[in-house]
Amino acid sequence: MTRADRIAALHAVARERILVLDGAWGVMIQRQALSEAEFRGARFADHPVQMKGNNDILCLTRADIVADLHDQYFAAGADISETNTFSATTIAQEDYKLDEQSVWDLNLEGAKLARAAADRWTAKEPHKPRFVAGAIGPTNRMLSMSSDVNDPGARSVTFDGVYDAYRHQVRALHEGGVDLYLIETITDTLNCKAAIKAILDLADEGLEPLPIWISGTIVDRSGRTLSGQTAEAFWHSVRHARPFAVGFNCALGGELMRPFIAELARVADTLVAAYPNAGLPNAMGEYDEQPHQTAHFIEEWARSGLVNIVGGCCGTTPEHIRHVAEKVAGVTPRVIPERPTAMRLSGLEAFELVA
Repeated sequence: MTRADRIAALHAVARERILVLDGAWGVMIQRQALSEAEFRGARFADHPVQMKGNNDILCLTRADIVADLHDQYFAAGADISETNTFSATTIAQEDYKLDEQSVWDLNLEGAKLARAAADRWTAKEPHKPRFVAGAIGPTNRMLSMSSDVNDPGARSVTFDGVYDAYRHQVRALHEGGVDLYLIETITDTLNCKAAIKAILDLADEGLEPLPIWISGTIVDRSGRTLSGQTAEAFWHSVRHARPFAVGFNCALGGELMRPFIAELARVADTLVAAYPNAGLPNAMGEYDEQPHQTAHFIEEWARSGLVNIVGGCCGTTPEHIRHVAEKVAGVTPRVIPERPTAMRLSGLEAFELVA
């Protein structure tokens, strides 16, 4: 099956049923209790800084673990699995002193591992094709907020620098065989815009266009992203990309995320996706919400016609995804609304002027 065939199949399946994304990677990797030497592998045995905690590096040093996690999530019922590349930009990997070639290899091999797993499962179950989302995280630096509390105008990065980092990542993910891009856990919409521009520019330059899925993060009950936007304002800021899907993930559990997913479901004329944490973390930073509890919240969203794609974020496991997949099976996906023609603008709030 060619990539064009897979993308056509993705659009077709999304019209028929609610799609299921995989769950958390961090919690599953932590369960492996890997040593510093295992993170390093032979390639980084003499690397000058600690590598433990750099989960993305496992694409190069413990590919067996990454491949197995893809298999676990596909076996649990996921239609889409993310590449293990959430922090695989040159900016984020500066913390580990990785050079551009190593970061390129992280993305390329991460995409190839996911691609191989998806192809295995599609061959095994042709009635349920599997897809690969290239995971593009927010980086650890923000364009919209100051890096110095004493200087509101201070920035640790430039737009061009963030754009270049995303462009580098996107090219490698594309070469590795992803079916779509997932710009996720967006705390700063300007960072997201840099990623969008990198993707669209490469398509304009001849790289095969791929669907774009954009997933922001509402940080607390205020209903805003970290850079201050409401759900509707966030949508107005990114709708020019004509994304395959838009939604929210992380930060909040299913119970608290619902009103913001409902708001996106009302205003977005594309697929709406949601993958919450397994509740809020406890005092130890761990997640206590059980698989049936997470699935209960997501099932209610599905039966209320709010979502087209669901999955899990921090604290969720293959068992969470198994329960979610079972609960949304057979539920009609959200109907995409036809919005009236209007001028839609956004700052921190949304503005709409209907003709």
